[in-house]
Amino acid sequence: MLGKKHWTAFFSHTGSEIVNLSNKLGRRPDVVITNKPPGDDAIHEGIQENIYVPNRPSVIDYRGVLQPDTVVTLHGWMRIIPPEICNEYEIYNLHPGLITKYPELKGADPQKRVAESVIKEYDHIGCVIHKVTPGVDEGPVLAETSTRNQYSGEEQISCKLHEMATLLWLEYLTCND
Repeated sequence: MLGKKHWTAFFSHTGSEIVNLSNKLGRRPDVVITNKPPGDDAIHEGIQENIYVPNRPSVIDYRGVLQPDTVVTLHGWMRIIPPEICNEYEIYNLHPGLITKYPELKGADPQKRVAESVIKEYDHIGCVIHKVTPGVDEGPVLAETSTRNQYSGEEQISCKLHEMATLLWLEYLTCND
């Protein structure tokens, strides 16, 4: 899927998923974009160079950093992408909630909501990759992975989902190459 296409990756947290994925792919994104200010200690040391955009990027900000015909992947990009940008670019998001089985896990921090669930209704955890559309986590699901939820606490769940996310991205981005 990715092949030799231009690849732009966005992140809002540490960028560790991009580093892990890059190491497995043997390729780094052509451009890495973040809303973390330059020099922020939270940025993973494997992210050598990145482009900073404001905390609430505008359509103009996005157009200023995206090239035509780029494949865009979102790795914990905690911003709503404007509809114009969703419609102009090929954008994919990995969501760390099994929204095909539990649609209520759309939105921020699904792993936290699973861990805090007092009725333990979430017997599976998983990730999905979906096409980005104007609605939050509403785009068509293109790939998914899941496992029985045998994890206790947000940290254990998050670690397992992070591992699953890297493998799902790897599988998705290398299909048809």
